[in-house]
Amino acid sequence: MFFMDSILRHCLAAVAYRGKKVLEGAPENFENFQIDGSPRTAGKILSHMGDLYDWALSMAEGNMKWQQAVPQNWDQEAARFLAALMKFDGYLASGQTNHADPERLMQGPIADSLTHIGQLAMMRRQAGAPVKAENYYKAEIRKLSL
Repeated sequence: MFFMDSILRHCLAAVAYRGKKVLEGAPENFENFQIDGSPRTAGKILSHMGDLYDWALSMAEGNMKWQQAVPQNWDQEAARFLAALMKFDGYLASGQTNHADPERLMQGPIADSLTHIGQLAMMRRQAGAPVKAENYYKAEIRKLSL
């Protein structure tokens, strides 16, 4: 199980790295940006990403609970997302029992959040504020906590 938690933690570090790229430098009022009248604004997508990591932590702790937060402004949601990500990573790093199947955590909340990071990157491009391209294979991505 240690190996799987280590892989999960590296995935979380990659999520944080990629997430920060789409969060930082977003245009003013980006939380209200939407494509083709979709009810899912950038802010609602970001809020959902925070919900995903609250949910992931609840599963790891053995108390699966989904809770949908009321979206706040972009900066507040960005901070909430990163804090939830760090809290989940901290739990995995703590040595406490991970009660959730690591593969299901990967296929559920972690993969979902990567999809949403891609959505936000696409929305940034549509809003005229594209995220700078990068070779992620060469990126210096490290674990979030020890």
